[in-house]
Amino acid sequence: MAGGNSNYWEDLRKQARQLENELDLKLVSFSKLCTSYSSSRDGRRGDSFAHSLASSSDTTPLLNNSTQDRMFDTMSVEIEQLLAKLTGVNDKMAEYTSAPGVSSLNAALMHTLQRHRDILQDYTHEYHKTKANFLAFREREDLLGSVRKDIETYKSGSGVNNRRTELFLKEHEHLRNSDRLIDDTISIAMATKENMTSQRGVLKSIQSKVNTLTNRFPAINNLIQRINLRKRRDSLILGGVIGVCTILLLLYAFH
Repeated sequence: MAGGNSNYWEDLRKQARQLENELDLKLVSFSKLCTSYSSSRDGRRGDSFAHSLASSSDTTPLLNNSTQDRMFDTMSVEIEQLLAKLTGVNDKMAEYTSAPGVSSLNAALMHTLQRHRDILQDYTHEYHKTKANFLAFREREDLLGSVRKDIETYKSGSGVNNRRTELFLKEHEHLRNSDRLIDDTISIAMATKENMTSQRGVLKSIQSKVNTLTNRFPAINNLIQRINLRKRRDSLILGGVIGVCTILLLLYAFH
Protein backbone atom coordinates (compact mmCIF):
# COMPACT_ATOMS: atom_id res chain seq x y z
CA MET A 1 0.00 0.00 0.00
CA ALA A 2 2.90 2.30 0.89
CA GLY A 3 4.51 1.58 -2.46
CA GLY A 4 1.26 2.42 -4.22
CA ASN A 5 0.96 5.66 -2.34
CA SER A 6 4.57 6.53 -3.17
CA ASN A 7 3.96 5.85 -6.86
CA TYR A 8 0.86 8.06 -6.77
CA TRP A 9 2.84 10.89 -5.17
CA GLU A 10 5.63 10.58 -7.72
CA ASP A 11 3.08 10.56 -10.52
CA LEU A 12 1.60 13.80 -9.19
CA ARG A 13 5.05 15.37 -8.94
CA LYS A 14 5.82 14.29 -12.50
CA GLN A 15 2.61 15.91 -13.73
CA ALA A 16 3.40 19.07 -11.79
CA ARG A 17 6.92 19.33 -13.23
CA GLN A 18 5.63 18.72 -16.76
CA LEU A 19 2.99 21.43 -16.44
CA GLU A 20 5.54 23.81 -14.92
CA ASN A 21 7.89 23.27 -17.85
CA GLU A 22 5.10 23.89 -20.34
CA LEU A 23 4.06 27.02 -18.48
CA ASP A 24 7.62 28.30 -18.41
CA LEU A 25 7.94 27.97 -22.20
CA LYS A 26 4.50 29.50 -22.78
CA LEU A 27 5.24 32.47 -20.53
CA VAL A 28 8.54 33.16 -22.30
CA SER A 29 6.80 33.18 -25.70
CA PHE A 30 3.94 35.23 -24.24
CA SER A 31 6.36 37.83 -22.92
CA LYS A 32 8.15 38.03 -26.29
CA LEU A 33 4.83 38.46 -28.06
CA CYS A 34 3.85 41.34 -25.80
CA THR A 35 7.28 42.96 -26.11
CA SER A 36 7.29 42.74 -29.91
CA TYR A 37 3.84 44.35 -30.12
CA SER A 38 5.31 47.85 -29.78
CA SER A 39 7.77 47.15 -32.60
CA SER A 40 5.00 46.13 -34.98
CA ARG A 41 3.05 49.24 -33.97
CA ASP A 42 5.99 51.27 -35.25
CA GLY A 43 5.77 49.58 -38.64
CA ARG A 44 8.28 46.82 -38.21
CA ARG A 45 5.50 44.21 -38.43
CA GLY A 46 6.76 41.81 -35.83
CA ASP A 47 10.32 41.33 -37.09
CA SER A 48 11.63 41.25 -33.55
CA PHE A 49 9.00 38.70 -32.54
CA ALA A 50 9.84 36.47 -35.52
CA HIS A 51 13.55 36.54 -34.66
CA SER A 52 12.90 35.98 -30.96
CA LEU A 53 10.91 32.82 -31.76
CA ALA A 54 13.38 31.58 -34.39
CA SER A 55 14.88 29.17 -31.88
CA SER A 56 11.56 27.34 -31.56
CA SER A 57 10.32 27.76 -35.12
CA ASP A 58 12.22 28.63 -38.31
CA THR A 59 9.04 29.12 -40.31
CA THR A 60 7.48 31.87 -38.14
CA PRO A 61 5.95 34.45 -40.51
CA LEU A 62 6.12 38.19 -40.09
CA LEU A 63 3.25 39.22 -37.87
CA ASN A 64 0.96 42.18 -38.12
CA ASN A 65 -1.09 43.65 -35.30
CA SER A 66 -4.25 41.64 -36.00
CA THR A 67 -2.23 38.40 -36.01
CA GLN A 68 -0.58 39.34 -32.73
CA ASP A 69 -3.95 40.16 -31.21
CA ARG A 70 -5.24 36.69 -32.15
CA MET A 71 -2.07 35.04 -30.85
CA PHE A 72 -2.39 37.02 -27.62
CA ASP A 73 -5.92 35.76 -27.08
CA THR A 74 -4.97 32.17 -27.98
CA MET A 75 -1.91 32.10 -25.74
CA SER A 76 -3.86 33.67 -22.87
CA VAL A 77 -6.40 30.85 -23.03
CA GLU A 78 -3.66 28.19 -23.21
CA ILE A 79 -1.76 29.63 -20.25
CA GLU A 80 -4.90 29.93 -18.15
CA GLN A 81 -5.74 26.29 -18.92
CA LEU A 82 -2.24 25.19 -17.87
CA LEU A 83 -2.51 27.21 -14.67
CA ALA A 84 -5.85 25.57 -13.91
CA LYS A 85 -4.39 22.09 -14.49
CA LEU A 86 -1.38 22.85 -12.30
CA THR A 87 -3.69 24.15 -9.58
CA GLY A 88 -5.64 20.89 -9.76
CA VAL A 89 -2.46 18.82 -9.41
CA ASN A 90 -1.38 20.88 -6.40
CA ASP A 91 -4.79 20.33 -4.81
CA LYS A 92 -4.40 16.56 -5.28
CA MET A 93 -0.94 16.70 -3.74
CA ALA A 94 -2.38 18.59 -0.76
CA GLU A 95 -5.07 15.92 -0.34
CA TYR A 96 -2.40 13.22 -0.45
CA THR A 97 -0.33 14.85 2.31
CA SER A 98 -3.34 14.92 4.62
CA ALA A 99 -4.36 11.30 3.92
CA PRO A 100 -3.91 8.63 6.65
CA GLY A 101 -0.74 6.56 6.49
CA VAL A 102 1.65 9.26 5.24
CA SER A 103 2.10 11.19 8.48
CA SER A 104 5.68 9.94 8.90
CA LEU A 105 6.66 11.63 5.62
CA ASN A 106 4.38 14.61 6.06
CA ALA A 107 7.14 17.20 6.68
CA ALA A 108 9.07 16.31 3.53
CA LEU A 109 5.90 16.10 1.47
CA MET A 110 4.70 19.47 2.74
CA HIS A 111 8.04 21.04 1.82
CA THR A 112 7.75 19.68 -1.71
CA LEU A 113 4.13 20.76 -1.98
CA GLN A 114 4.99 24.28 -0.81
CA ARG A 115 7.72 24.54 -3.46
CA HIS A 116 5.24 23.61 -6.20
CA ARG A 117 2.74 26.10 -4.81
CA ASP A 118 5.36 28.86 -4.87
CA ILE A 119 6.13 28.05 -8.50
CA LEU A 120 2.43 28.17 -9.35
CA GLN A 121 2.08 31.52 -7.59
CA ASP A 122 5.09 32.98 -9.43
CA TYR A 123 3.79 31.83 -12.81
CA THR A 124 0.32 33.19 -12.08
CA HIS A 125 1.74 36.56 -11.02
CA GLU A 126 4.01 36.76 -14.06
CA TYR A 127 1.14 35.92 -16.41
CA HIS A 128 -1.23 38.53 -15.00
CA LYS A 129 1.51 41.20 -14.93
CA THR A 130 2.51 40.57 -18.56
CA LYS A 131 -1.11 40.50 -19.68
CA ALA A 132 -1.94 43.74 -17.86
CA ASN A 133 1.08 45.51 -19.37
CA PHE A 134 0.12 44.34 -22.84
CA LEU A 135 -3.50 45.46 -22.51
CA ALA A 136 -2.44 48.85 -21.15
CA PHE A 137 0.01 49.36 -24.01
CA ARG A 138 -2.52 48.29 -26.63
CA GLU A 139 -5.15 50.63 -25.20
CA ARG A 140 -2.67 53.51 -25.21
CA GLU A 141 -1.64 52.78 -28.79
CA ASP A 142 -5.26 52.56 -29.91
CA LEU A 143 -5.90 55.95 -28.35
CA LEU A 144 -2.84 57.47 -30.04
CA GLY A 145 -3.91 55.89 -33.33
CA SER A 146 -7.32 57.51 -32.98
CA VAL A 147 -5.68 60.88 -32.35
CA ARG A 148 -3.42 60.48 -35.38
CA LYS A 149 -6.45 59.55 -37.47
CA ASP A 150 -8.25 62.68 -36.32
CA ILE A 151 -5.22 64.77 -37.23
CA GLU A 152 -5.04 63.23 -40.68
CA THR A 153 -8.75 63.83 -41.15
CA TYR A 154 -8.25 67.43 -40.16
CA LYS A 155 -5.32 67.85 -42.58
CA SER A 156 -7.26 66.32 -45.46
CA GLY A 157 -10.48 68.17 -44.67
CA SER A 158 -12.11 70.82 -46.83
CA GLY A 159 -11.16 74.48 -46.72
CA VAL A 160 -14.36 75.32 -44.88
CA ASN A 161 -13.58 72.88 -42.09
CA ASN A 162 -10.02 74.15 -41.89
CA ARG A 163 -11.29 77.71 -41.68
CA ARG A 164 -13.70 76.82 -38.92
CA THR A 165 -10.97 75.06 -37.00
CA GLU A 166 -8.66 78.03 -37.47
CA LEU A 167 -11.35 80.39 -36.14
CA PHE A 168 -11.94 78.06 -33.22
CA LEU A 169 -8.22 78.03 -32.37
CA LYS A 170 -8.08 81.84 -32.58
CA GLU A 171 -11.10 82.13 -30.33
CA HIS A 172 -9.52 79.70 -27.90
CA GLU A 173 -6.33 81.78 -27.83
CA HIS A 174 -8.39 84.93 -27.31
CA LEU A 175 -10.11 83.33 -24.32
CA ARG A 176 -6.76 82.31 -22.87
CA ASN A 177 -5.47 85.88 -23.24
CA SER A 178 -8.64 87.17 -21.57
CA ASP A 179 -8.12 84.78 -18.68
CA ARG A 180 -4.55 86.01 -18.25
CA LEU A 181 -5.74 89.65 -18.35
CA ILE A 182 -8.36 88.93 -15.71
CA ASP A 183 -5.78 87.24 -13.52
CA ASP A 184 -3.45 90.25 -13.86
CA THR A 185 -6.31 92.64 -13.01
CA ILE A 186 -7.25 90.63 -9.95
CA SER A 187 -3.62 90.60 -8.82
CA ILE A 188 -3.37 94.40 -9.18
CA ALA A 189 -6.66 94.85 -7.28
CA MET A 190 -5.46 92.58 -4.48
CA ALA A 191 -2.16 94.49 -4.26
CA THR A 192 -4.04 97.82 -4.20
CA LYS A 193 -6.33 96.54 -1.47
CA GLU A 194 -3.39 95.45 0.63
CA ASN A 195 -1.70 98.84 0.11
CA MET A 196 -4.86 100.76 1.08
CA THR A 197 -5.28 98.57 4.14
CA SER A 198 -1.71 99.35 5.13
CA GLN A 199 -2.24 103.09 4.57
CA ARG A 200 -5.46 103.03 6.57
CA GLY A 201 -3.58 101.47 9.43
CA VAL A 202 -0.94 104.20 9.26
CA LEU A 203 -3.58 106.95 9.17
CA LYS A 204 -5.40 105.42 12.11
CA SER A 205 -2.14 105.34 14.01
CA ILE A 206 -1.46 109.00 13.18
CA GLN A 207 -5.02 110.02 14.10
CA SER A 208 -4.72 108.14 17.38
CA LYS A 209 -1.49 109.96 18.19
CA VAL A 210 -3.03 113.37 17.28
CA ASN A 211 -6.06 112.65 19.47
CA THR A 212 -3.75 111.68 22.28
CA LEU A 213 -1.84 114.94 21.90
CA THR A 214 -5.00 117.07 21.76
CA ASN A 215 -6.39 115.37 24.82
CA ARG A 216 -3.17 115.87 26.73
CA PHE A 217 -2.64 119.46 25.54
CA PRO A 218 -5.96 121.40 25.28
CA ALA A 219 -4.14 124.43 23.88
CA ILE A 220 -3.13 122.47 20.82
CA ASN A 221 -6.74 121.36 20.41
CA ASN A 222 -7.95 125.00 20.54
CA LEU A 223 -5.29 125.99 17.99
CA ILE A 224 -6.37 123.25 15.61
CA GLN A 225 -10.02 124.32 15.95
CA ARG A 226 -9.10 127.95 15.17
CA ILE A 227 -7.13 126.85 12.13
CA ASN A 228 -10.10 124.83 10.90
CA LEU A 229 -12.45 127.80 11.43
CA ARG A 230 -10.12 130.10 9.51
CA LYS A 231 -9.85 127.60 6.68
CA ARG A 232 -13.64 127.38 6.43
CA ARG A 233 -13.94 131.20 6.51
CA ASP A 234 -11.29 131.59 3.82
CA SER A 235 -13.07 128.98 1.74
CA LEU A 236 -16.35 130.90 2.02
CA ILE A 237 -14.68 134.20 1.05
CA LEU A 238 -12.89 132.56 -1.86
CA GLY A 239 -16.13 130.96 -3.00
CA GLY A 240 -17.93 134.29 -2.88
CA VAL A 241 -15.23 136.00 -4.91
CA ILE A 242 -15.28 133.24 -7.49
CA GLY A 243 -19.10 133.50 -7.69
CA VAL A 244 -19.01 137.25 -8.26
CA CYS A 245 -16.32 136.92 -10.90
CA THR A 246 -18.32 134.26 -12.64
CA ILE A 247 -21.45 136.46 -12.74
CA LEU A 248 -19.46 139.40 -14.11
CA LEU A 249 -17.96 137.20 -16.81
CA LEU A 250 -21.39 135.92 -17.80
CA LEU A 251 -22.77 139.46 -17.98
CA TYR A 252 -19.83 140.57 -20.06
CA ALA A 253 -20.28 137.63 -22.37
CA PHE A 254 -23.97 138.33 -23.01
CA HIS A 255 -23.23 141.99 -23.80
